[in-house]
Amino acid sequence: MSDDHDHKHIDWREHGVKVIPGNALDPNTAQTPGMSRATAINNARAGAEKIWAGTVTINANAKTGAHHHGDLESIIYVVKGKARMRWGENLEFTAEAGPGDFIYVPPFVPHQEINANRDETLECVVVRSGQEPVVVNLDIEPIEKPENVAWIDPIHRH
Repeated sequence: MSDDHDHKHIDWREHGVKVIPGNALDPNTAQTPGMSRATAINNARAGAEKIWAGTVTINANAKTGAHHHGDLESIIYVVKGKARMRWGENLEFTAEAGPGDFIYVPPFVPHQEINANRDETLECVVVRSGQEPVVVNLDIEPIEKPENVAWIDPIHRH
């Protein structure tokens, strides 16, 4: 088989499956005020070439600033809490998602993530269609104004 021949010189131990422990994520990625992003999967950490994956944590009752992610598609999976998304030229559209729900954000869509719970952290997993940590923070006056929130990630604790 030609497949066997093509792959016989690959070191599968080095270039095979990678497990990135949840406590080893990298917070050194593009950020938006009001949320904390951490990288799990990218080229440097896992050898991925076409996708990026990580976590997003938004403190209770917090709201991010308006932003978009350029030509990247994003998928957000809600692990814990209740997410409210606002999107549009003036963030005029809204939808909510809870644990187990997926949210799709197309390229260039101005949006704002909001933790709809006043007393519970919102925890999500995010997957994007590219490697570049594109975050374009926008100067849109949001309907739900961002709040000053504590910046919490593996480097910055309370």
